[in-house]
Amino acid sequence: MAIERTIEMGFNTSLNKNHTIRIAGAKAAATAQEISAVMDTLVTKDVFVGNNGTLNSKKSARLVTRQTDDFDIA
Repeated sequence: MAIERTIEMGFNTSLNKNHTIRIAGAKAAATAQEISAVMDTLVTKDVFVGNNGTLNSKKSARLVTRQTDDFDIA
């Protein structure tokens, strides 16, 4: 059994578009406060600039957990 955790952070951009950043390998104990602080830094520092503009404001955040179970079929 393998468990994968990914943090998905959603932002509004300066061009009124949506932008999602995914971070794989997230710890299960990540808190809303930690994620919010990271998102604030990304918005404040203009870290990402792309075709959809700069990150303008926080929209959403979630921790996605995916469990994979392998079958022994031999």
